[in-house]
Amino acid sequence: MILARVTGTVVSTRKEQRIEGIKFLLLEKIDAATMEGKKDYVVAMDSVGAGIGEVVFYASGSSSRMTTVTDGKPSDAAIIAIVDSIDVKGELVYQKDRV
Repeated sequence: MILARVTGTVVSTRKEQRIEGIKFLLLEKIDAATMEGKKDYVVAMDSVGAGIGEVVFYASGSSSRMTTVTDGKPSDAAIIAIVDSIDVKGELVYQKDRV
């Protein structure tokens, strides 16, 4: 699983039939200790209802096709969890309700 922040949406009006109706989000990978963006982006299918600004876990490769939303779909990245908090070496570095 990889930690990232949702930075935007990706819209496509023409796509493979099996991915019709799936929301695509633009993610920026982040450093867990600093919560800073790494300027490394990926487009992921959303399987949990994430929104812009939220910190999420995403799975890539064949693991991304193991959610209810992405099962049997051509996916290389899928959001699998919305993060509530991150603690690094005993220090709270992220709390969802404090953003």
